[in-house]
Amino acid sequence: SAAAAAVEQQTPDVVLTDLRMPGESGLDLLEQLGTQRPDLPVIVMTAFSDLDTSVQAHARGAFDYLPKPFDIDDVIQCVDRALDAHGPLGSPEASVDTVMVGESPAMQQLFRVIGRLSRSRFNVLVTGETGTGKELVAQALHRHSPLRDGPFVALNTAAIPSELLESELFGHEKGAFTGAQQAHVGRFEQANGGTLFLDEIGDMPAALQTRLLRVLAEGEFYRVGGRELRRVEVRVVAATHQDLEQRVRDGLFREDLFHRLNVVQIRVPPLRERGGDVVRLAQYFLEAAARESGLERKRLSADAEAALHAHRWPGNVRELENLCRRLTVLSPGTTIRGGDIRAPAEAGVDVERADGRPAWARAAAAWAEAELAAGHDDLMAEATDLLQAALFESALDTCANRKGEAALRLGVGRNTLTRRLKALRQSGYEL
Repeated sequence: SAAAAAVEQQTPDVVLTDLRMPGESGLDLLEQLGTQRPDLPVIVMTAFSDLDTSVQAHARGAFDYLPKPFDIDDVIQCVDRALDAHGPLGSPEASVDTVMVGESPAMQQLFRVIGRLSRSRFNVLVTGETGTGKELVAQALHRHSPLRDGPFVALNTAAIPSELLESELFGHEKGAFTGAQQAHVGRFEQANGGTLFLDEIGDMPAALQTRLLRVLAEGEFYRVGGRELRRVEVRVVAATHQDLEQRVRDGLFREDLFHRLNVVQIRVPPLRERGGDVVRLAQYFLEAAARESGLERKRLSADAEAALHAHRWPGNVRELENLCRRLTVLSPGTTIRGGDIRAPAEAGVDVERADGRPAWARAAAAWAEAELAAGHDDLMAEATDLLQAALFESALDTCANRKGEAALRLGVGRNTLTRRLKALRQSGYEL
């Protein structure tokens, strides 16, 4: 191709290519350059950003993947990393098949991590609040891995009584205990050659943590009541909504097991951090609910979209999915109005300003009173950080992470925004 020929003639240190171009695609160019210049870092840019595209880009040898629109500073940093590393990531092994939905910067980062792991068999610890879709991430990790032809087996460890969990994991022999009238193959054997997803791993009893550690370390175990040593090759993806490091400090979770599971850690963002994804997800779930129920698909009005954005979503994606199912069946007409969506008080959606102040100002006053009553000082600095973090996060989400536009919308200078973002991140804020 002309692009590949230009690379041959000009020998650049880094190539930036769009994904969709007239003639050949960026993925086609990636394959050509992978043969022609395997050491040449290639950065793929695209406005069509989803998990499949990210995995394909990394799988075909891309150094990195930049969803549009992007900030020029991010491009510069990416090029700098490519110049330092001077080597491609990924391999041409990954398949593409997923139902994950999301265009927000937080989800784009998640897709990129999954893409980078597409040729690994490392154990992964998936963290995030309840309802964020941790099992979907585990399924995506399996599908986009060398183990994709093997089984994917899932087990919620918190849903199994502790006295049955050992048998569920490792199986048992006939007569191993009262009621064991036949042998049972456990989840590890079922997942041999594939991936075992262990949800709510933080609730696992201490005795089973010890057994799990041996399987992870040695790849072998005995069934309950068995004498035959069984060997398996299984990738474990564990998930939890708890702070496992704190549970280690509290003596509730084995530190050596934590490190075995935490080879790579992936945080799934809560829905409130995903900006415009809430409307796209709602549209997806409304379409799915219409198909399931055989009803006409409902449409979202502008005020309904505003209500969706305003809600804090404590139940995350699961809460949104259930809401869309209810609205499909119960909402009158074909258009969903803002009044059809009942956001709880914690969402902060309160347009009634009886005392002349918005709900957030009254909430701030209540917070200040509580902090002062507790004897805490230096509230101005803490409140300023909290408010700025909230404003910056919302502005960056709204402006698709374009710092210049976000700064303009907020009425501050770009340099001020960049400086304060850096300071807040150093203070522990996730922005």
